[in-house]
Amino acid sequence: MFWTSLLVAMIVLYFIFTRLFIIVEFREEVIQERLGKFKKNLKPGFHFLVPFIDRPAYSREMREQVLDVPSQTCITKDNIEVAVDGLVYIKVMDAYKASYGISNYQAAAVNLAQTTMRSEVGKITLDDTFSEREKMNENIVREIDKAADPWGIKVLRYEIKNIRPSNEIVDTMEKQMEAEREKRAEITHSEGFRQARINESEGEQQYQVLTSEANRQKRINEALGKAKEIELVAHATAKGIQRIATAMQKPGGELAVKTKLVEQYIEEFGNIIKNSNVSVLPTETANLKTFFEGVGVVSDHAKNKQPKGGA
Repeated sequence: MFWTSLLVAMIVLYFIFTRLFIIVEFREEVIQERLGKFKKNLKPGFHFLVPFIDRPAYSREMREQVLDVPSQTCITKDNIEVAVDGLVYIKVMDAYKASYGISNYQAAAVNLAQTTMRSEVGKITLDDTFSEREKMNENIVREIDKAADPWGIKVLRYEIKNIRPSNEIVDTMEKQMEAEREKRAEITHSEGFRQARINESEGEQQYQVLTSEANRQKRINEALGKAKEIELVAHATAKGIQRIATAMQKPGGELAVKTKLVEQYIEEFGNIIKNSNVSVLPTETANLKTFFEGVGVVSDHAKNKQPKGGA
């Protein structure tokens, strides 16, 4: 009997002791109710309660929470079914609203994220779901945060994990991407060929231009050389003529010039006779030969006219 009474007393004391005070951890916040009504928020630390009158009604996690959004089927703007799942990050900002504003804020946040995700996916095409994922995340966060404000929670961010089209759509997309890669390869090849032809034509054009410039400069240089040569020859000839004229004005100068001309004439005439098979005689010599030939003919004729046997 004694031990039974002691056991009952210990149970009663434990019950009273656990109801008498509460320790709130640093990561949470507790809602205290008195006689079924909200009393206050218990912050982290040690708190006393009135047994059988006060009670810790709700304990709310005040750290950031990650909720998994299950995969669901969504219809895109171009009527293609895709399975989409994600993660939503929330944080309790007001423990009172999170306790009395809604029964289960976590389930509400997940369901709201699914509804908003279906709505956002339906606004864009399948191709845009991959390229505009960041924009979709921002729109989902904005819509969820607006609806979750009365619940005392803050939606920090939303991340789409996977977007999985059906197998038929995947095969079609793979064929489309293969065709697109082949198209880009053909375009790249044609652009390279076109650029090569352009480079060749530009190189040929530059070669022709440089060649013509070189030829033009060559002709200019040759012309300048010939002009300089003519100028020097003319200058030398003029100077020579001037010297000859000066020399002819001196005593005996004219006779010296004539003698020089006769010497040049004889020298050139000798060269002509040496290099020619034709007999060439001066006009005076030819006339003299004709004269002697004529005299010989007349003499023979006179001899033939004389009488035979005459003295």
